[in-house]
This record gives sequence, C-alpha cells and structure tokens, in this order.
Amino acid sequence: MSLCVIAHIRARQGRQEELRKLLTGLVGPTRKEAGCIRYQLYRNNVDPQDFTFVEEWESDASLDTHLKKPHLQAAFAAFSDLVDGTPAVNRYSLIA
Repeated sequence: MSLCVIAHIRARQGRQEELRKLLTGLVGPTRKEAGCIRYQLYRNNVDPQDFTFVEEWESDASLDTHLKKPHLQAAFAAFSDLVDGTPAVNRYSLIA
C-alpha cells in the first residue's frame, strides 16, 4: 500500500518567488526517484505565500530515501531564509 504525504510550506513575506523557484526545482529530480508515484506542488490561489506538496510514495522506506537526497538536503538548507515557521509535513495511509 502506498504512502501519501502532504507538506505545507509558508514563504516569508516578500520571499514567495524565491521559494517558488526553489520548490519547483525539486519536482523534476524527485519525480525520477525510485518509489515516487506522485509529486505535485500547489500554490494557494488566495494566499501566494502558501505552498503545498501532495506526494505519493511506494513506502515509508522510499520516502525516507528521498529525504536524504542531495537536492532535498540543499533545499532544506535554504529554508531558513525563505520559509516562515516550520513546514508541516504529514504522512497518511489510505483507509477507505
């Protein structure tokens, strides 16, 4: 059974476009990773500081491997200047 991840990330005021570029740069490399079923980035239509990833992975192990990839680690390092607060990342399992 696959694993769903919802990750909410809020940009610092005035840093939305920089964060958008950083986050969109993750999409291509991540979609090529083993175990990635779906990796989509959304931006709130009303609040341009609000970004959300909707992800689907084959397993917890494939997600854990993703979190160690160099492109993701580089993004995490840049977050402190671009992100307001701590991103909310939650794992979900399908129940119905």
